[in-house]
Amino acid sequence: MNQAYYVHPSAYVDEPCVIGTGTKIWHFCHVMPGAHLGERCILGQNVHIANDVVIGNNVKIQNNVSVYTGVELEDDVFCGPSCVFTNVINPRSQIVRHHLYTRTLVRRGATIGANATVVCGVTVGRYAFIGAGAVVRHDVPDYALMLGVPAVQKGWMSRHGHRLPAPDKQGILICPESGWRYQEVIPGVLRCLDWSEEQLIPRQEEH
Repeated sequence: MNQAYYVHPSAYVDEPCVIGTGTKIWHFCHVMPGAHLGERCILGQNVHIANDVVIGNNVKIQNNVSVYTGVELEDDVFCGPSCVFTNVINPRSQIVRHHLYTRTLVRRGATIGANATVVCGVTVGRYAFIGAGAVVRHDVPDYALMLGVPAVQKGWMSRHGHRLPAPDKQGILICPESGWRYQEVIPGVLRCLDWSEEQLIPRQEEH
């Protein structure tokens, strides 16, 4: 038995698949062949990972989430309880569309809130925040706060998960937790001035 990761006795892991060191797969999960899970991931109760799904490092997927073929989750993504991904735009029971799966990409650090739906074919940007119950039908910019049905942008979120206040006279938005500065470098494109989007936030020890 590979002790580098943990699989609860009630879970099913079909071979071949790749599971990274430190990953934990909890009660009643099912990981299907060809799936690739990175290091330090957590799959909560009743999570389904379909064939050939790619999941990065340090991804947390809460209870009752199905990640279907065609979906990719980059590093540090958070999926809230019962959030939904789809992989066919126009499903019909009588029509087989397995060859028409549409790709969905959730980029590094994004949060998908509880019961939110991400309709296939979109890209959710880095550190975007999809509010609980929202329905995402179009691409989402980095750091965007998306709320409602259908989801619309209602502001910006910091990498530490705080809604950013209105900009000051210089156009700077400051995270209340980290003090990091953000700015729209062009309209609709937010960047952090103090920490590159390509750099990971320093890991915090859990207490």
